Amino acid sequence: MIKSLLVLALVSFSVILQAQSQNSATDALTADFHRTRRDELRRIMPAKSVAVFFANPIRNRAADVSYRYHPDPNFFYLTGLREPNAVLLVFKDMQTINNETFNELIFVRPHQALKELYDGDRLGKEGARDQLKFKVAYEGTAFKTYPIDFSAYDKVLFYDFQDDVRNSPEEADLYELIEQFKQKVGYQKKELNVAIEPKKNNIDLVGLDLMMKKLRGIKTKEEIALLKKAVDISTVGQLEVMKSIRPGMSEMQIQGLHEFIHKSYSAADQGYGSIVGAGHNGCVLHYVDNEKSSIEDGELILMDVGAEYRGYTADITRTIPVNGKFSKEQKTIYDLVYRAQEAARKACKDGVAFKTLEQTANTVINEGLVQLGVYKSTDKNDMVDPATGRNRYNPHGCCHHIGLDVHDKGEYDLLREGMVITIEPGIYIRNNSPAEKMWWNIPVRIEDDFLVQKDGCELLSTMAPRKSEDIERVMLEPSALDDLKLPDVGIKK
Repeated sequence: MIKSLLVLALVSFSVILQAQSQNSATDALTADFHRTRRDELRRIMPAKSVAVFFANPIRNRAADVSYRYHPDPNFFYLTGLREPNAVLLVFKDMQTINNETFNELIFVRPHQALKELYDGDRLGKEGARDQLKFKVAYEGTAFKTYPIDFSAYDKVLFYDFQDDVRNSPEEADLYELIEQFKQKVGYQKKELNVAIEPKKNNIDLVGLDLMMKKLRGIKTKEEIALLKKAVDISTVGQLEVMKSIRPGMSEMQIQGLHEFIHKSYSAADQGYGSIVGAGHNGCVLHYVDNEKSSIEDGELILMDVGAEYRGYTADITRTIPVNGKFSKEQKTIYDLVYRAQEAARKACKDGVAFKTLEQTANTVINEGLVQLGVYKSTDKNDMVDPATGRNRYNPHGCCHHIGLDVHDKGEYDLLREGMVITIEPGIYIRNNSPAEKMWWNIPVRIEDDFLVQKDGCELLSTMAPRKSEDIERVMLEPSALDDLKLPDVGIKK
C-alpha cells in the first residue's frame, strides 16, 4: 500500500518531490537568507538600538517527556537555528567588545556529551559560526558575564516575557538566560500585575513586533517557494482523502490519512492542530478533538489541515460530503460560500485594503442567506447572535497571512505584492439554530492560499478541487489509499 502511494505521488506530483529526500534538506533556507533578514531588520531599527530575541521554551508534555521542540518563528527567521536555549542580539551599529567588532551576536547551547548521547548533536558555538555564519558566537554560559552595557542604547527592543519558561537543571537554559537579561536591562514586573516597571527608560516592548510584522508580511522568493511546496503537499492530502473517504470512517482516521500523506512528502509536522469535523462538529470553528468514531452517510465533513514544510505552513480547508454527493441544501450553502470566496479573490490585489476582502465575502454570504430565508434581512439584529456578538452563521474573519506561523506576522492595512494570505469564508448552521431544520448541521468552509500580485492574486492551492461538481467528480475516482488494510487488534470504533 505504501509503495503504491509513493509510486503514484512520484508520477503525478514529481515537482513536489524534487530535492525532498528524507535525509536531505537541499531546499531549506540558507544562512545567507537568514543573514539578509537580519540586515533588513537592522535597516529599519531606530538609531542607537539593540534588538534581543530569545529561543522558544521547551514544552513539557508529562513527567520527563517533552513535546517535539518547535523554534520560535522570529528566532528561526533571523538565524536558522532550530535548537532551544539561545539568545540573539542584533545591533543597529557596529560594536567593539572584548576586542571583537560586530553588529550581531548569538549565544547558543553549550556542548554536553551525555545530553548529546541521548538527544543528538548540538550545533555549539563552532556550528553557529561555520553553519549559521555568525562572525561572533558564544556558548550560553558566557552570557551572564558578557560585558555589554544595555544602558548605553537609546532603545533596547524585545518581546515581553510570558512567565511560561521552566527552570531546568541544564546550565544556561532559557530560564537562566532570561533572568540574566532582566538583570542586565533592569527589567521588573509588579508583583500582582503584568505592567512593566523598568528601572531604565530605554526598554521598548512594542516596537520590535511592528518591525517583524513589516518584514515577515512580505515573503521573499525563497519563502514563496517553500510555501508553495507546503500548499501542494496539503492539497494532495485533500485530494487523496476525497477519493478514499467513505461513510463509517472515523474523524481520527481521516486526520491520519492527511498527516500520513504530509509525512510521505517530508513535511515534518502540521502548522496547527488538524481540524476534521463531521456534521455538527464541523460547526465548531477550532474543533481539534477529531474523535467521532463513525461518520454518518449524508454528513458533510470539514477538513482544515495544513502541512508544515521546512518551517512554513499551508492552511487549506475543504468541506465534502462523505458519501460523495451533496444534498440539495448542502450544495446550496456550499455554492454560496464558493461564490463569496470567488468575489473576494477577484478583489485581491496590491493596494486593496484587507478589510475589502472580508466585506466583499460577507456581503455575498449575508445577502445569499437572506435570499434563502435563513436570515430575515441584513439588519444587524437579524444576523447577530446575542450570545456571541458575532454573525450567527458567518462568525469569523476571512483572511490572514500564512508563513512561519499559520496566522503569520504581517500588516493588516493594505495588501502588498509578495504577501501570501488565505481567503476562507464560511457558513456554519448548527442543529437547534433558528434556521429551518433542513439547514441544520451544515458546516462549510472553503479555504485557499493566495499570493498577492500587482494586478491580482495567484491561487496556490490548485490541486484540490473547489467547485461542488468537481468535488463530486473526484470522489468517484480511485485512491492510492483504497488498498490500506490493517490487522484486527480487537478495537471497536
